[in-house]
Amino acid sequence: MEIKPLNLFYEEPDPDRWFKYDRYPRRLIRRFIRGKQRPGGVMMIALNLMEGLDKIGIPYRFNDYKYIKRHPEEIACIIGKPHLLTKKNWVNPIILGAGIFSHPIDYPDLLKQYPTIERILVPGPWMQQMFQPWYGDIVTAWPVGINTEHWSMPIPGYHHEIDFVIYDKLNQDRDTLLHKVLNPILKILKDRNLVVQIIRYGAYTHAELQKTLSKVKAAIFLSESETQGIAYQQILSSDIPILAWDRSGYWQDPHYYPERVKYKPVSSVPYWDERCGVKFTDAEDFKEKLDGFLASLNEFKPRKYILENLTLEICAEKYLQIYREVEDRLLRK
Repeated sequence: MEIKPLNLFYEEPDPDRWFKYDRYPRRLIRRFIRGKQRPGGVMMIALNLMEGLDKIGIPYRFNDYKYIKRHPEEIACIIGKPHLLTKKNWVNPIILGAGIFSHPIDYPDLLKQYPTIERILVPGPWMQQMFQPWYGDIVTAWPVGINTEHWSMPIPGYHHEIDFVIYDKLNQDRDTLLHKVLNPILKILKDRNLVVQIIRYGAYTHAELQKTLSKVKAAIFLSESETQGIAYQQILSSDIPILAWDRSGYWQDPHYYPERVKYKPVSSVPYWDERCGVKFTDAEDFKEKLDGFLASLNEFKPRKYILENLTLEICAEKYLQIYREVEDRLLRK
């Protein structure tokens, strides 16, 4: 049976800033000065979903606005970002996400404004729980897959000259977190004569991270919270076990917390089991768990966790399942 192509839509917001159509020369200038754009987390959702669909043989159209306008009965899969909702006069049934806005408080009337939304996808389980009181059971957690061929195991027998790579994503109230989290951890590692390399979020290429991962025994992941956490999952896919700072508690995005939104608990590693490594809550807890983690390095199986749960193929199949559920529901209407 012929498989009907999915209709996928994704665009980065790029509005005019100073005068009409100035986005086009600004785009060229950015490319000249900064080089080719590096895909961020939301763009990776679109790219990896399409690659996963390719692998499982599911056809799709990408940003074919003319086609979707001629076929109002077909589902529009608006991966992100939310400005695409306002860009077109959508009459099609919509699957929205997982490249979505941060909190429903910014779109309290979303389902009234866009009544054809059939499903809202968010990247992870704690975000699903945060969204459901606003939008109900149509909110579903769906993670995009990791390219496990690209993020693969190091060459057997390779010399691991670095004990830990520290993935530093301490963004909110950074000075405080450096004092309370990163600096105490660095001192503990130094006292044990462990070799460390720090990689700062947003300041590396994938090739640079891969090169570092080929030299390390383990990783330390420092982030206040993650909706999915593609970066730490790329590390796990490379078969590098992680000591993950997971303080739980409130979602502390400064645009929302504490005046507008107080939600808990969040997680820095929302997709995880004991094969991935060990979690710690603060510097003191890190000190207590470090020796046990190092003693168990050979027992962790982080890549196996990814291969069982978060490959491109597995996540594309889950997306297709959601699509089929929406399709079946529409047929029953």
